[in-house]
Amino acid sequence: MAPRSDNGNDGNHGLRHAGDDAFQLTVDYLKQETIQPLQGLGRFLYMGIAGSFFLAAGLLLILIGILRLLQTETGTALTGDWSWVPYAAVVVLGILIIAIAAWRITAGPGQQKLPAVMAERQRAAETAQSSAPATTTAPAVTPPAATPAAPPATNESQEGVD
Repeated sequence: MAPRSDNGNDGNHGLRHAGDDAFQLTVDYLKQETIQPLQGLGRFLYMGIAGSFFLAAGLLLILIGILRLLQTETGTALTGDWSWVPYAAVVVLGILIIAIAAWRITAGPGQQKLPAVMAERQRAAETAQSSAPATTTAPAVTPPAATPAAPPATNESQEGVD
């Protein structure tokens, strides 16, 4: 057993200290569950935005390179009235890249897993419904099964036993 102190205020100090500990524990928990995940989300968004910026800049440079390639390496074939063709080809290529990116974003691995996830949720809901007791209907009472009566004993079978 712990030694007692001569000071009578020791019990109040311990209670206040426990309250301070509980408050500090609550503050630390809230920081852990709110601020740290938000910091992780911020890092995720930062890297995603930076990556998409650099990817877009790189694709833009590649498209400009393709435009310059078409303008210089085709000679006189795409000059004069046909000078718009390299621009149109690069615009179509850019739209094609955007369409492929949008298609992959919308039909990515999450969409492939979605039917399986939805089926699992449906099975879980059906299992929960079937295992839950029915509270609105009274349970059906079935009468006990009637056992067939044994045939009555006749005197003829007992006559030969004596």
